[in-house]
Amino acid sequence: MGDPAGIVLAAAHVSKEFAGVQVLFSVDFDLRKGEVHALMGENGAGKSTLVKILSGFEQPSSGQVLLDGQPVTLPPNGLAEAMGICIIHQEFNLAEDLTVTESMFLGREITRFGILDRKAMRAATRKALNQLGAKVDENAVIRTLPVAARQMVEIAKAISRDARVVIMDEPTAVLTKAETEVLFQQIRRLKAEGTSFIFVSHKLDEVIALSDRVTILRDGQWIKTAATSDLTGEKIAQLMVGRELSSLFPQKREPDVDEEVVLEVRDLSTAFVKNASFRLRRGEIMGFAGLIGSGRTELMEAVIGLRPRQHGQVLANGVALPAGDLGAGMAAGMAYLTKDRKGRGLLLNNGMTTNLTLQSLSQHSRHGYLVPASEAKAMERARRRFDIRARDPRIVVGRMSGGNQQKLLLAKVMEREPRIILIDEPTRGIDVGTKQQIYNFISALAADGAAVIVVSSEMPEVIGLCTKVAVMREGRIVGQLEGDDITEHEIMRYAAGLKTAA
Repeated sequence: MGDPAGIVLAAAHVSKEFAGVQVLFSVDFDLRKGEVHALMGENGAGKSTLVKILSGFEQPSSGQVLLDGQPVTLPPNGLAEAMGICIIHQEFNLAEDLTVTESMFLGREITRFGILDRKAMRAATRKALNQLGAKVDENAVIRTLPVAARQMVEIAKAISRDARVVIMDEPTAVLTKAETEVLFQQIRRLKAEGTSFIFVSHKLDEVIALSDRVTILRDGQWIKTAATSDLTGEKIAQLMVGRELSSLFPQKREPDVDEEVVLEVRDLSTAFVKNASFRLRRGEIMGFAGLIGSGRTELMEAVIGLRPRQHGQVLANGVALPAGDLGAGMAAGMAYLTKDRKGRGLLLNNGMTTNLTLQSLSQHSRHGYLVPASEAKAMERARRRFDIRARDPRIVVGRMSGGNQQKLLLAKVMEREPRIILIDEPTRGIDVGTKQQIYNFISALAADGAAVIVVSSEMPEVIGLCTKVAVMREGRIVGQLEGDDITEHEIMRYAAGLKTAA
């Protein structure tokens, strides 16, 4: 377990069961004062369960949690913050109907003469946000903020509480590179002052850049703990998945130049997107790149019919679709995979089968009644096709790992067998092994004649998968790249406004 004198927080032989299904097997983990200890593993490896135990949100079925070398029972529901242990959840833990300031100080309000000192709380909130370089209005209501802004509020809330231990579960999943670097500067500053960090991330480059040590879990079991300087990204990935990853991306397949155009967007505008035009051919994988806030999601939502458009046309297989009509888009063989799987993609309090068939109930009904046997057959087929792993088939979706949730969302969308598929951030918060599975699935869809759009903030994903890439900036498509021109340098020149379409 290392030097007890330097260890702030530890798990000793910790195991955990949920409804008789074991998810952690006698795991050891320790965190030293003033270090960043990365926790790595595939989705479903047990990382989130372990950090919940180390922050009091779950109790171990066996084993112990130690604080400063002494066994302790951490209080539930975030009350361990009073003991100096703060967690930044992968799922936001913010009150959506409160303002940023009210959320920051919920449960620890500043008062003066028994009255809320709102001015002092606003000033402290502004200071915390400024430290992170976050351009977020402290008076804004949480539900009105985009996902990236909410994440910055969550991070500011945690690091402003003078915690001894900060647990960060995928904190950079929705942040830009610039925002991530500012966050890392703050982590390094706090680390130098003695704060300890547990850093859970699937981004190998960030783990190598930030952490001092790495612990890898696989299938609920401890695999290895080592100094980060003794590891490479390739070695970490191999330890996570238990096999060599020879090639993350499948071989690109260029569609025939004479292949039919199945989706054409002409001068589409929304309240933010301006005059977007592009064409997508059968069997093509087209990428949409750009910085967060460039309008990629807004454009896709307008194309599928989830968002009203002010003018312009969307033609699917040559037929013009009415604006703001999701049903018409789906009837034309289109499907949209949202980037917000927890908020808009899945019913987290329901089971896998309910989620799978939600958009295709007519396929599993007879005379107006659902046929359970048909749904069960579809679920079994989806589990095999998408490698959805759940130790208990009755599991509530909210308790599944992020990777398995994403594969279930894919299965749900594909249950209708669409031929034009818009996928927004296909691998956000997903481990490297599951990423490879999803990339292979997207490639297989295109090889089978489906037309696919991939919206991604991960540059290697766009470059590795797509044969054509549109780059957006401030609501406009500012460039389209093909072939050897699809490079990180060219994409960033367009995204940063250094280059525009001729």
